[in-house]
Amino acid sequence: MKVKDVLDELAAARRKMGTATLPAGDAYTIELRRHYDAPADDVWNAITDPERLGRWLRPVTGDLRLGGSFELDGGEHGEILACDPPQRLRVSWLFGPEADEWPGTSEVEVRLSRGQSGRTEFELVHAAAVGEPMFPTYGPGAGGVGWDLHLLTLAGFLADGETLDHNEFRALPEGREFARRSAAAWGEAHLAGGGDPDHVAAAVAATIAFYAPGGDE
Repeated sequence: MKVKDVLDELAAARRKMGTATLPAGDAYTIELRRHYDAPADDVWNAITDPERLGRWLRPVTGDLRLGGSFELDGGEHGEILACDPPQRLRVSWLFGPEADEWPGTSEVEVRLSRGQSGRTEFELVHAAAVGEPMFPTYGPGAGGVGWDLHLLTLAGFLADGETLDHNEFRALPEGREFARRSAAAWGEAHLAGGGDPDHVAAAVAATIAFYAPGGDE
């Protein structure tokens, strides 16, 4: 993608922090809303068909049905908690070898609705328990920048089948700029959600250092 296209895709999303309740207790949410110029059935297929999902998110294996389990090749795994085609998918979302010791701490839900002119309104909500250890350091950018990267990849995939290697992209100037702007946007959402300004500033800096090392020079 061209730099302008990349930044336009970043600007297409609305970001918000909120609260939720999970089986493990109180949670914070990171919420992304945007539209895709593709029919809802096509977007639904892209987020549920294993072959297509693997091309913009990560390769996936498992018993991919309601009540079944999944695992991505990056280590993320969980259970399929709700599946209402082509409108709603909700899964538990765990990461790391010790994650299974704390079930009910993280869930991702995607909601689709039909928009104007054949568009699809897309909403992703990732809820994580308040005790989640990365939040004090990175704030909502801990997961938010990663989801921004995935939704950027989904945009290209839906448009023309284009895929994006995140590691290669983050090494490019436009990739570092994308990560910086994404981290800043999540900082704004954090502030709007009542975050302490000093914590927000430190979290944004830590997120940029992780996703775009050297990018603030």
